[in-house]
Amino acid sequence: MKLIFRRFLLPLFILFFALSSFAQRKKDYTQFVNPFIGTGGHGHTYPGAVVPFGMVQLSPDTRLTGWDGCSGYYYADTVVYGFSHTHLSGTGIADYCDVLFMPTTGEPHLKNEEYISGFRKKNEIATPGYYKTHLDKYNIDAELTATTRVGVHRYTFPKTGEANIIIDLLHRDQVLDSWIEVVNDHEIRGFRRSQSWAADQSVYFYAKFSKPFKTYGIALNDTLQPGKNKLQGKNIKMYVRFDDPGDVVTKVGISSVSTDGALRNLDAEVPDFDFKTVQKKAKTLWANELAKIEVEGGGPDADAQREPQNNNISGGYNSQTGSTRPAKAKKVEIVDYAKTKQTIFYTALYHAMCAPNVYSDVDGQYRGMDQKVHTANGFNYYTVFSLWDTYRAEDPLLNLIDRKRTLDFVKSFLAMYEQGGLLPIWPLASNETYCMVGNHSIPVIVDAYAKGIRDFNAEEAFTAMKAAVNRNQFGLDSYRKNGVVLSDDEPESVSKTLEYAIDDWCIAQMAKMLNKTGDYKEFIKRAQYWKNNYNDQNGFMQARANGGWYTPFEPTEINNNYTEGNSWQYSFLAPQDIETLSDRLGGKAAFEAKLDELFTTNSKLSGRQQDDVTGLIGQYAHGNEPSHHMAYLYNFTNSPDKTQYYINKILREEYSNNPDGLSGNEDCGQMSAWYVISSLGIYNVMPGQQQFQIGMPQFDKAVINLENGKKFTIRNSGSSISAGDIYLQGMSLNKKTFNKIYLDYADIANGGDFEVFTGKLPNKLFVQDLEKPTSKITEELIIPNPYIIAPAKAFKEPMNIEIKCADKAAKIYYTLDGTTPTTTSTTYTSPINIASNTTVKAIAIENDKSSFVDEASFIKVRGDLKLTLVNKYLVNYTDEGDNALINGIRGKANWRLGNWQGYQGNDLIAIVDMGQVKPIKQVSLGTLQDTRSWIVFPSYVQYWVSDDGLNYKLATTVNTKVDVKDLNVQTQEFTAPLNINARYIKLVAKQYGALPEWHESKGQPSYIFADEITIE
Repeated sequence: MKLIFRRFLLPLFILFFALSSFAQRKKDYTQFVNPFIGTGGHGHTYPGAVVPFGMVQLSPDTRLTGWDGCSGYYYADTVVYGFSHTHLSGTGIADYCDVLFMPTTGEPHLKNEEYISGFRKKNEIATPGYYKTHLDKYNIDAELTATTRVGVHRYTFPKTGEANIIIDLLHRDQVLDSWIEVVNDHEIRGFRRSQSWAADQSVYFYAKFSKPFKTYGIALNDTLQPGKNKLQGKNIKMYVRFDDPGDVVTKVGISSVSTDGALRNLDAEVPDFDFKTVQKKAKTLWANELAKIEVEGGGPDADAQREPQNNNISGGYNSQTGSTRPAKAKKVEIVDYAKTKQTIFYTALYHAMCAPNVYSDVDGQYRGMDQKVHTANGFNYYTVFSLWDTYRAEDPLLNLIDRKRTLDFVKSFLAMYEQGGLLPIWPLASNETYCMVGNHSIPVIVDAYAKGIRDFNAEEAFTAMKAAVNRNQFGLDSYRKNGVVLSDDEPESVSKTLEYAIDDWCIAQMAKMLNKTGDYKEFIKRAQYWKNNYNDQNGFMQARANGGWYTPFEPTEINNNYTEGNSWQYSFLAPQDIETLSDRLGGKAAFEAKLDELFTTNSKLSGRQQDDVTGLIGQYAHGNEPSHHMAYLYNFTNSPDKTQYYINKILREEYSNNPDGLSGNEDCGQMSAWYVISSLGIYNVMPGQQQFQIGMPQFDKAVINLENGKKFTIRNSGSSISAGDIYLQGMSLNKKTFNKIYLDYADIANGGDFEVFTGKLPNKLFVQDLEKPTSKITEELIIPNPYIIAPAKAFKEPMNIEIKCADKAAKIYYTLDGTTPTTTSTTYTSPINIASNTTVKAIAIENDKSSFVDEASFIKVRGDLKLTLVNKYLVNYTDEGDNALINGIRGKANWRLGNWQGYQGNDLIAIVDMGQVKPIKQVSLGTLQDTRSWIVFPSYVQYWVSDDGLNYKLATTVNTKVDVKDLNVQTQEFTAPLNINARYIKLVAKQYGALPEWHESKGQPSYIFADEITIE
């Protein structure tokens, strides 16, 4: 028996030794991660402890409010409130920061303004899975690490008998309910239910301390309740006190299900109080994840810069020096450009793995979208999907390097559909926030399926996709009825149409893969609806309004027709049909010229302030996602070298190894994933397509370690020779000449060796001969809707209107009586004269194919009224211009449709001249209030009357009936019975003034929104 045992033991020992040696040889890429990138500027990241895709994000909170405090932390801050267990990575809306712990000494103060402490950047260290700082006020070292579901704190106290840990359940957002309970002198547990971006979020926690606390106190509404070991309410806080403990390790498990679930998570993942072991395991998890892509080189051989360095065995980033070691020995080292580039790369890969987040407990239980407890069988359930952002680069990247997790994402989507009736849009905790536009779990599912990730119920997924896009919400009914979302029906109509068409193309591809011919035909038609937003007169995507184009139009204007952008940033958003868009613009040369103008125009942003539109190169906005594919569109022209130029420029200028090293919000991995995949020299412009555009590989060597055991290696030996070698001169795949400007997914998935050869000058002959990518819809082609050109919607004198169509070969038929046109209706041949209230309907027909019906209504304004505005309306909120308040067209409660006139900083003062003295029964002014959006009803409206226009007397004053605190969006008529004779009526609508103290934008000037002065 001994002989047999030894014969088996020896090979096992050799195998173990070989695996251990391999693990030891694997490069530790955590040394290149700088978690402080993105914590300044508008990146909105956090520097704290998290493991890949972890439920717990244990990080310092330095900011309670404001856009740049969305993650709870901002690099420039100098005080810390404490350390909470959940954080959002790079979002543009604040939430999370749940269950705050804060170590203190002395008397235990429970109000945040009393227990906060200053801290200094030189004492901050952050590495993957670890964070450390020093609390100056208390002379306490605070260290943080984490597992997937557990946060672990180590606080090193000075010698004192009054060492406290504060637990604050009121911290940050609105608390709906909470409780806390002392279990024994080592353990506490509790619950917090809150409302913020997520309307109803539940977090349970269970905490264990490495040393017994000698006393404690629980407070309700900031008043300690002696003798209580459990309290419940909306303002619950507590402290635990230790007697000269030295250091205390606190481990906190969280759960969305129960405190028992939190305890199970805690005991399963952190069975003891060995902080260093947890930290080491977190680092190992990150090392393994980051090693999925291994890069070498990436910069000039010459040293690029000198920066101060300090010795640190943890290899962590010091937040002040930006170095890989914290402040001790003041030694100067030379840091080369390649190392900086690798730091940006691996930090980007790190950020791409900070979200989505596991939401199920170790036993699979989680709180679903129906707020009930469910169990994930055979997969982890995830939340925090910023899908409008991540479907563009983050999810295609994970389809290459993390296919098992992608499968769990899809299964999570289907669970959300089963429990909430809708595929997710932007799910947060157990809530659908409906944030952003489109239904972009659809391209994530389809891209996964198209690339072979298929171990899910595809039939259910297809049913869920159709249900998502066939509901009546966010303009989808207008989209289906009109072939375009009309700006008359829905705000952000252009963006919604374009994003819906992308989703429909994906559904068409899924239908094709499932052999559903009828569905394919339907959705490939819908995928072309972008054509109905394309204005062939100017080459821009423009909103459809009253049967024509929204005017006035300026492509640089940020307004309510677009989501976080303008027409420049949306006019190339047809990645499913790029070649058709190119043809509509006049062909490849014209398409290239339009792209050139995008990147080189000197025109500035106009319209409303939009902080998300950043990272501008011309009108290209890298700081926001709709632009992310645009530099790759040159690959569809005869100048792919311009893709190489602009990708290199964006990588170099829009990212850096600094706190403001991201040009916009990180957005749960998208901003960073773009850097990662673009640095590899590839980009999947349209998820669901198999082609990866070739850009410009940034490293000497990059190895993608695929889950199938194969490796895809990308080489660019020129990247380390000169920063100016940014143009392709030649390519090879598996040592054979390669003559395409794209790689197929199979080329990558099958493993291989791809090499590019670069030089300083564009090689036009080489790139023009390369096989171009394809992106063109060729089946079930639609006829674009006609459009009506008119001077205005409301008119006093007769006017001419025209009807046109982007399809010049189509015939246009119309009616003027409101009936639906057919081929027997009047054929349009010349401008039509309108002299009275008229409804025009038109269709375009070619080869027996018809467009949707285009409809416009024109209203004749009373000719006896003349309006004079003493104070001018805002250029962003003009409605129909100077006569908007008397044109007979009333604004709708949804002011984002653009049918209100806005005034800010001045009262609305308007004079109506009726031409002669007339009896006036009553007069009214229509107004709107949306306090959250700064729009407040006038405090009052005064009506003055005059016979000569010079001498006015006050007829009456009408006060508002609605308080500014009423947050419902609503309208109000300021109606005044007059029963007098007069020629002139002057109304003065008094501004509310500065927003009140309780408003999140307190002190800012409010708006008056008005539409329609009615005189009887």
